[in-house]
Amino acid sequence: MEKFTTLKSRAIPLAIENIDTDQIIPARFLKATDKQGFGDNAFRDWRFDKHGKLNAEFPLNDQKYTGSILVAGDNFGCGSSREHAAWALVGYGFKVIVSSFFADIFKGNALNNGLLPVQVSETYLETLLSTIKANLETELIVDLENQTIGIKDSDQQESFEIDAYKKTCMINGYDDIDYLLSKKEAIEAFELSRTN
Repeated sequence: MEKFTTLKSRAIPLAIENIDTDQIIPARFLKATDKQGFGDNAFRDWRFDKHGKLNAEFPLNDQKYTGSILVAGDNFGCGSSREHAAWALVGYGFKVIVSSFFADIFKGNALNNGLLPVQVSETYLETLLSTIKANLETELIVDLENQTIGIKDSDQQESFEIDAYKKTCMINGYDDIDYLLSKKEAIEAFELSRTN
């Protein structure tokens, strides 16, 4: 995984509540067992109509919006537990998803794949969405070390929570195995102390 410390980026607003994993990556695309190509089909049924024609009104297709942060409505990632939803969002190019609530399994899958779910208050989410829509050049700053998200050139900022272990993994670019390997010397020293 890539290391994540601070991200400054424009954001794409998707002010829809209860976005479930089947909307993020429809079930018909789940046959693959590796992560390749899932980004092409992220939000497939919203980005394209049933004839395969691009839906120009959908925010991800609107060229005025760009960035590696998705600011979504409440209750993001509900529904089935498919890890493919996180694969699709990462494959599309997102590094951060902002919402006022995340489904627990989605949150875990996102963190395991280097995608940071930033949970903010409903009030702050509304502030972010309205600010982005009013000024398309708005940049957000996500500081993982200090666990804050803010609007660049403003004092509008909010803290967010993250599991300490997952924070360590993201800052260092570790998956679970990398983390264990980083503790190899301490583990070996502990084992030696137990045998003596």
